[in-house]
Amino acid sequence: MSKIDKNKLAEQKKYITAVKELNQANKQVLGRQKTAYISTFGCQMNAHDSEILLGLLFEMGYAASENEKEADIIIYNTCCVRENAENRVYGNLGYLKKLKQERPDIKIVLCGCMMQQDTVISKIKESYRNVDLIFGTFNMHVLPELLYTCLTSGGMIIDVWESHDEFETETVAVRQHKYKASVNIMYGCNNFCSYCIVPYVRGRERSRRKADIINEVKELAADGVIEIMLLGQNVNSYGNDLVNGETFGGLLREINSIQGVKRIRFMTSHPKDLSDEVIYAIRDCDNICNHIHLPLQSGSSRVLELMNRKYSKDDYLYLADKIKKEIPGAAITTDIIVGFPSETEEDFLETLDVVKRVGYSTAYTFLYSKRTGTPAANMDEQVPEDVAKERFNRLLKMLNDGIYEINKQLVGETIEVFAEEVNEKDETLITGRAYNNTTVHFKGDSSLIGKILNIKVTDCKTFYLMGVIA
Repeated sequence: MSKIDKNKLAEQKKYITAVKELNQANKQVLGRQKTAYISTFGCQMNAHDSEILLGLLFEMGYAASENEKEADIIIYNTCCVRENAENRVYGNLGYLKKLKQERPDIKIVLCGCMMQQDTVISKIKESYRNVDLIFGTFNMHVLPELLYTCLTSGGMIIDVWESHDEFETETVAVRQHKYKASVNIMYGCNNFCSYCIVPYVRGRERSRRKADIINEVKELAADGVIEIMLLGQNVNSYGNDLVNGETFGGLLREINSIQGVKRIRFMTSHPKDLSDEVIYAIRDCDNICNHIHLPLQSGSSRVLELMNRKYSKDDYLYLADKIKKEIPGAAITTDIIVGFPSETEEDFLETLDVVKRVGYSTAYTFLYSKRTGTPAANMDEQVPEDVAKERFNRLLKMLNDGIYEINKQLVGETIEVFAEEVNEKDETLITGRAYNNTTVHFKGDSSLIGKILNIKVTDCKTFYLMGVIA
């Protein structure tokens, strides 16, 4: 991507100042600072986008609100990967109708992936006239201009772009955690898996300039961040659109050398693009976690071809074996879809076979969700819901048994854990993450947050470990 466009940046800063002046005037009348509430649906990229949006809102004079009912601006950053996520948004908008009647001055804002779909925009225009502002995934950086227009005019404002702009904001994201941060290294996706809407709503792959990424990581490290999560729809293809031969493996090695960074994670990896260079970088670099999220989706080569995944079952197993050989003790996690159109019992048994042979540390499992506009939505032989659910339950049983066995092997071992937060249910516990991304709970207080500690594992459950400071 090109460097920041200074003219466009200056234009948005003008609107930031204008909104801030409006808020200062309102503060004199209301006797308080205006607040904003953001609800994020979907992936970690959406979560990071919300951090950037909150940063822009802070610059415009808003404070963060943890209470949706009391906020002056309510933003839903939406996801369209699964039907359930869309239904949750519509359900919440129904609730906001009543809130808008009680507090007509609040502003309701929708953004993110759902808004890139014409069918969604039509439905909102027809059924949810309480929405004030709509924008998409490609123009998040012009929120100041859109919000100023929204605050100074009436009616619903819709501004959804069909493609990206090279302009990037300089706004500092408001991080959820002080000691860890996410960094986008690329945007969009070129893979067009037949079930996935992402390439249509996020656009084609665009890699950020390596220098910009490195500078951002250095600034975060200087601010006390010790864990970096590198984000992209397919991080393994980073650099393919750049002219200077940059690669994801090379980027990993350079970030590994940045002083202050003690943990590096990344997601998501596409199996077809996971190179030996990346595997060797994880093996060789002390600060890169020995954990690879490697979506399988299906263990059937026939179904994988229908999904347009561009690898076979044997290809995937070869890659998993190579990871285990080159990175001893590496944790492999995955995504699996059950009930893809025409999936047979034999296809499903192939998936169970891969699960058994790989030994996943964690898996995110989904019932196939038909997405309008994708090739899979028009495929014949949609799997009956009861059949898909029965297979789904069998898959969960095998996965959970396997994950528990992996965790049980860690009981008695001492592992490094990054202390992240005070446990929500028990204030005497600290919750952290092990190298393999497994949740670990141990006795401690808030003074430990942000430290990497040696924890002796004393007990295990399917989804977490218990331990004590060694």
